[in-house]
Amino acid sequence: MTFQGIIQTGQHSCFNEDGAVVDCAGSGQDGEYQIGTPWPDPRFRLRGQVVEDLLTGLCWATDANPAEFPLTWQEAFEFIRAMNARSASGYSDWRLPDRNELRSLISYQAKRPALPAGHPFVNVFSGWYWTSTTAAVNSGYAWYVHMDGARMFYGGKNQYYMLWPVRGKSTVLPPAGEAAGSPVEERQESVPEKKEPESRFVPDGDIVHDRHTGLCWRQTASLSSKPVRWAEALQLVAGLNQAESDRKKGWRLPNINELESLVDCSRHSPALEVNHPFTEVRDVYWSSTTSFFETDWAWALYLNKGALGVGFKKQAEFYIWPVRNG
Repeated sequence: MTFQGIIQTGQHSCFNEDGAVVDCAGSGQDGEYQIGTPWPDPRFRLRGQVVEDLLTGLCWATDANPAEFPLTWQEAFEFIRAMNARSASGYSDWRLPDRNELRSLISYQAKRPALPAGHPFVNVFSGWYWTSTTAAVNSGYAWYVHMDGARMFYGGKNQYYMLWPVRGKSTVLPPAGEAAGSPVEERQESVPEKKEPESRFVPDGDIVHDRHTGLCWRQTASLSSKPVRWAEALQLVAGLNQAESDRKKGWRLPNINELESLVDCSRHSPALEVNHPFTEVRDVYWSSTTSFFETDWAWALYLNKGALGVGFKKQAEFYIWPVRNG
């Protein structure tokens, strides 16, 4: 199933709480549903020193570490300005990717690096890469993505991380911030601009329709009153479908890309659109996507921050926010 602004995670296997591979049929996991825009085959087209992503339409530097050494956030912008001044690889419109763009390269069926199988990139560093997106929680921080295992968090702009230049415009991905209704042009000294957008969330009884993605979320943003284990989260969503009328069936535990689509990068605590209609919003939510780095862990959205991390499946740490097709 394809939804606007959401691409498939790439995960096609399913795993139990011990991390062992299991049959996807009836599991309720990401690998069973594979929600989002499907990946083309082949995914990438190599054009000399540039790689075109046939899924997103973006073009990336074939060399994933052109600077060779870590740079501060400001130095990363300066490096790319120098690339453009000399028309590196024949182009003068290189930029630092926003967090949506950099995350679009991630495969949740891969590790070390967490990139699609058979990718043509060289010199991929197994560490953090800068994005152009400032963290709303503190304008001195910016978002970065870890290529070893795919985590996304933020750090001080005076810290040193890698950069991976991109060019072009995606026809699939929304710009970081726009997905949540706050169009933002990220600049090296900017913070996400807070505007009062037209509401993306439309309540309909106890269901909320997301006008940007076409997904429907429960208005009560917690299916349980306390944190649960990962397997229990899947079971409770299955039980919800059994209890609902036919018109309201079809609930599932969202994959990590569906969960991340809720994030408004201009806000924090929670990182949701201003005046959102949801109640009982929690800090951290389980996804149906297993961590391929360690398959007895699963991906989670840290909603207060807007970050993506993982949790140990057997620990009752996180909450449940069911989603269904529009």
